Amino acid sequence: MRAATIAVLAPGLLALLPLAIAQVYPVTQGKTYKFEKVADGVYYATGGFGSNNVVIVNDQDVLLVDDGTTPAAARAFLDDIKVITNKPVRTVVNTHFHYDHTDGNSVFGPEVQIIAHDYVRMAITTFDVLNREPFITSQKTAVPARIDALTKQIATEKDTQKKAALQRDLAAAQTSLNQLKEIKPTPPNVTYSSKMVLYKGPREIQLLFLGRGHTGGDTVVFLPRERIVCTGDLMESRLAYMGDAFFDEWVTTLGALKNLDFALVLPGHGAPFGDKGLITAFQGYLSDITKKVADLRAQGLTADQAATRVDLTSHAKDFPQITGPGADARGVRRIYAWMDERGKK
Repeated sequence: MRAATIAVLAPGLLALLPLAIAQVYPVTQGKTYKFEKVADGVYYATGGFGSNNVVIVNDQDVLLVDDGTTPAAARAFLDDIKVITNKPVRTVVNTHFHYDHTDGNSVFGPEVQIIAHDYVRMAITTFDVLNREPFITSQKTAVPARIDALTKQIATEKDTQKKAALQRDLAAAQTSLNQLKEIKPTPPNVTYSSKMVLYKGPREIQLLFLGRGHTGGDTVVFLPRERIVCTGDLMESRLAYMGDAFFDEWVTTLGALKNLDFALVLPGHGAPFGDKGLITAFQGYLSDITKKVADLRAQGLTADQAATRVDLTSHAKDFPQITGPGADARGVRRIYAWMDERGKK
């Protein structure tokens, strides 16, 4: 594939620093994934189904940070990696246990080390991850619902061109459903508890557990020489899913993240950024949603009622996805459960 260039903002996001100069990274386009070369041998992979991933090409082999939503997505990812290197993938790091970062694990053979925090192995082996959030809402019910809706639209659509487009969408949705059926939750085969350091030729790769946050076992992948940190969903450039969060600890963990000497964040969703002010802004959001939901709970509201009422619009300048009052009900339910857990201590 022919390389191109695109602009991504580093440091900072355009919404936060409208006058900043965008950093231009070379891009190689695969069939599904786009690879932005952010440093020598380091690529930010986007455009696939699920998480944004990172490809680290070393002297002898390749390390991946996360691997996608389904085995089919992981295979497409591996096929596209061939446009940037012919070296074998020998290591995969799962930043946390959620399906969109780990459900490609099953495509790798025994020669590949799949590394994650101890908590990730525990979660995948004991949580029945395909029958809990976030998989249920995002995949298990969403894809069949879309198939049903498209089928009904096709039955009533009179315009030939619109009907053909709907039929293409339906075929894609049915393919997605078949791919979901192929998933076999596969835990990591190597785990660590606080820190693991890998040396790949001259490259040092640190796997760090800075504390609980987005989940109970988030890994940050830190490249000290390149001053790059891969954060999974511990820190995105947008609001993250909060259904498994530890809210006060998350704020503290983000403080530890800011203490690392990095110039660029490669998040599990969103876009690369370099402004630590965005991390501070997210800490403020976490503290605010926790306090405001606690206040609504004290008024006797259920979690779902609080989710429609909580007003976080003051954070819209940092997180433009906020367009009015309300928050993801799954996150608010988790705040209620988290407060219950704290009350039992």
